[in-house]
Amino acid sequence: MRTRNIAIFAGTMLLSALAGSLVGPKPALAVAREIIELQRDVTTLLQGQKDIQTQMTQDHTVQKTLIEQSSDSVNKLNSTMSSVQKSVQDVQANSGTRLDTMSTQVQGLSDNLEEIKSRIGKLNQQLVDLQNSVQSIDSRLAGGAPITPGGGSAPPASGPTGSNVAPTSGPAGPPPSADTLYSNGLRDLTSGKYDLARSEFDDYLKYYGDTDLASNAQYWLGEIAYAQKDYNTAVQQYDKVITNYPKSFKLASAHFKKGMALLELGQKNSGVKELREVVKRYPGTEEERRSRAKLKDMGVAVSASTAH
Repeated sequence: MRTRNIAIFAGTMLLSALAGSLVGPKPALAVAREIIELQRDVTTLLQGQKDIQTQMTQDHTVQKTLIEQSSDSVNKLNSTMSSVQKSVQDVQANSGTRLDTMSTQVQGLSDNLEEIKSRIGKLNQQLVDLQNSVQSIDSRLAGGAPITPGGGSAPPASGPTGSNVAPTSGPAGPPPSADTLYSNGLRDLTSGKYDLARSEFDDYLKYYGDTDLASNAQYWLGEIAYAQKDYNTAVQQYDKVITNYPKSFKLASAHFKKGMALLELGQKNSGVKELREVVKRYPGTEEERRSRAKLKDMGVAVSASTAH
């Protein structure tokens, strides 16, 4: 359409020039030159129009390509966002279980540290006892006991060696030491061998129920039951910590996990009461922070009267 308009315009100008030449007294040579220049201008205009059309076609092609690429990018982005959302949902679904597992492992490491401290104290005491024994032996030797040239005490009087010593038959071997039972129980608990760990902690309480780590062993029995989703047994084991060991440093953890077990059993009122007790009695502890977070997630006030 534009080309047609240009052609009409050029023709009009040509006719005007011819009419002017007929009316005016211009020489023929001047008219011919103007016609040639006009034809050149028309040709230039037509070429410019063609170049513009070519450029527009190229621009349209480029725009179409960019639109297609943008559409592909948007589709890929949507796909990526869907994958990310699914991953986030999976993480959220598993976060609770992972946090409980990590909490158990951290508490296990803490108990291992306490056990090491206890062992060091016992080793120090054994060293003191050994030194006392050595001093006692030295004092006896210095009091007149015969000494052999090699530095030891003299052998017994001559006679058949050992013939006058009757063999002794004692009872069955003693149970494993407290340290062995406790450390084995912690190791099997943290590695997921719950039945074996339960047996070891039961034996610990059977033979060493009056030691410093007895309340810890009782608490870990509750943790084993909780990990196996036996929440009724877990509540009973945590109650034993609270009742039998009122000075245990596991009291806050026992109250918190008892509350969580009650919630798992559907006993919401009792569970909320237990968590509120943790907030009230153990401020500044990790258990208090976790109790507040759980109550907030449930939409329950931290205290019975007002929320903090």
